[in-house]
Amino acid sequence: MAKCDEGYRCEVCGRDVETVVDSDLYLRYVLGEVRLEQLPRLPERHVRCNPALAQYVTDPRFEPVVCDGPFGKVGLDPDFVRAEEVRVTRGWRRLAAIPTLGLTVPEYPLHVTPDEETAR
Repeated sequence: MAKCDEGYRCEVCGRDVETVVDSDLYLRYVLGEVRLEQLPRLPERHVRCNPALAQYVTDPRFEPVVCDGPFGKVGLDPDFVRAEEVRVTRGWRRLAAIPTLGLTVPEYPLHVTPDEETAR
């Protein structure tokens, strides 16, 4: 989603990332993990092509992703997993709503509430 003239190629699968809803880069931006000025410089990929993050999306509209290996949520602390599922699902739902919200890019990120900060 970052390089308008070049298209938005997924660095993992090589296919186009056609919508913001499929963008791992913009999901990480919505979550506050990427700064606005980094968007044009960072590589793009599909949310599903980043299983370490996608595994935490627990929305019925998102087909579950399994992450194998040491970053798979199966082997992680259950409290951490629950907190990540809440955080990342909230971010993905925001990302899915962006096309209908009429927001500018600087308005995309979620704001962390005090309760969420305590849960981290």
